[in-house]
Amino acid sequence: MNSFTAEINPQIEETWKNVLNKEFQKEYFIKLKQFLIEEKKRYMVYPPGSQIFAAFNQTPFNKVKVVILGQDPYHGQGQAHGLCFSVPKGVPMPPSLQNIFKELNSDLGLPIPTHGNLKKWAGQGVLLLNATLTVRANQAGSHQNKGWEIFTDATIRSLSDQRKGLVFMLWGNYAQAKASIIDSRKHFILTAPHPSPLSASRGFFGCKHFSKTNRLLLSVGKEPIDWSLD
Repeated sequence: MNSFTAEINPQIEETWKNVLNKEFQKEYFIKLKQFLIEEKKRYMVYPPGSQIFAAFNQTPFNKVKVVILGQDPYHGQGQAHGLCFSVPKGVPMPPSLQNIFKELNSDLGLPIPTHGNLKKWAGQGVLLLNATLTVRANQAGSHQNKGWEIFTDATIRSLSDQRKGLVFMLWGNYAQAKASIIDSRKHFILTAPHPSPLSASRGFFGCKHFSKTNRLLLSVGKEPIDWSLD
């Protein structure tokens, strides 16, 4: 077994392992793992294997309060580290993340963060989940339709079925399509255009999702999120 094979054998936080264990045994996931092994032989793959499941490892299943859905990991060197929209400290902030911070500033009056690492949110129960958990370097969308979406849809369904009073923040058409697998009688669904420069001005700016999320959490007796990062 080479090191990458070991890394993508799911080293996933225990509460998530209990919920998703059946997925790891299914044929699609076995094929996905083989695909990743072959990709790694020929290309650079992001994020590093040890960070593929970072969203799960930093936000245990029973601690999730909010879900933010992304589509693909960033495909530039050093950007992806397993949390959607997030980049490690010291890495320039991509445009969508800059726009998220602009809305955060407008909504809550928080200063624009000096870095783009959203790990603090994850630690408070914000699941930062991409639909596809890996990507080939410099090729956006290159690992779509290889099986990850089946796995992350199972993740969303498990949260919808087994938890109550979660806030799902669905930005853009791709994320909003996931509303069909979320039980809106048990959970809160907030929708807005994607924060990318192409669409942020069409309604992402002014959506006030951060303050709305905190009000919804308080309404079901949960602690609000401290959205500040610095």
